[in-house]
Amino acid sequence: MPGPNGPTPEQTPRWPRLSLRLVDQGAAAGLLVAALLAIGVYWVWQGRLRTRVIDIDRAPSVAIDFKIDINAADWPELCLMPGVGEQLARRIVEHRAEHGPFRDLKDLRKVRGIGPKTFDGMVPYLSPLADLEATAGENSGGLTGEGVN
Repeated sequence: MPGPNGPTPEQTPRWPRLSLRLVDQGAAAGLLVAALLAIGVYWVWQGRLRTRVIDIDRAPSVAIDFKIDINAADWPELCLMPGVGEQLARRIVEHRAEHGPFRDLKDLRKVRGIGPKTFDGMVPYLSPLADLEATAGENSGGLTGEGVN
């Protein structure tokens, strides 16, 4: 039975305390706020002051200049040109395999899918073609048999 002033200490169950005292709750909240402030200050220092954000709209454009040898390039290289996809690049390589090397850049127009607009877009990226007959004459000079005893 409870005593005149409430339950006696022997009668109250000793359960573990599952919540923090008010003072402990205040200390935990203070530490949490301090940690969040520290993270915010670190983020601002790293992101804004240290690495300076680049404004893409004002960044100077960089011109990419490359030349492709149409008689030596494989289809992945040909795909780098604007307006040339994988299918068209494969058709260029197949045409070159069937009909031999291109003698003039205008011979590209014979490939199915290359019209005037596509051709004009490709020309700035193509290296000039060497004269195939002159190149063949230079290479065959040592095979004529002259000077052989």
